[in-house]
Amino acid sequence: MEARIPLGLETRRLRLRRFVLDDWQPLHRHYSDVECTRFTFGRALTDGESWRAMAGMEGHWALRGFGPYALVEKESRALVGAAGLWHPGDFPETEVKWLLLRDFWGRGYATEAVREVQVVAARHLAMRPISLIREENEGSRRVAVAVGAVHERNLAFRDAEWMVYRHPDRIAAK
Repeated sequence: MEARIPLGLETRRLRLRRFVLDDWQPLHRHYSDVECTRFTFGRALTDGESWRAMAGMEGHWALRGFGPYALVEKESRALVGAAGLWHPGDFPETEVKWLLLRDFWGRGYATEAVREVQVVAARHLAMRPISLIREENEGSRRVAVAVGAVHERNLAFRDAEWMVYRHPDRIAAK
């Protein structure tokens, strides 16, 4: 499928781009860190599972015409995480997802990237996506609130209770 959103974006400190092969090992540092994955997978992933997670994000572009971006710090050129639009087949609707390698937590990278993704969702897809966040995940809840997302409802999904945050229409932001 042809891309429905830009293939790359930039913020003040980040480049948002499609994933490449060299992203796998840095991304595995996130997926193999149980603290990073406790609210999503509930456990650390193996090398092969990390590979498949990255391949799934990249493959999402082919199936939906949009997907998560690799987040690259401009100054160091380091992969710091991922953020973008995500809609696996069993999801209730399109969500904004984000993840950061633990070394990059607390620097505002997630909010910076998510705000740019909100603009893209509104401008190119005319949508206000959601984010599914576990109640215990205080860090992600803080990010959601910081970018203007509002808790809309709770949802039983994949054998767990999730908070549904609705993102604002950021089309006027640019």
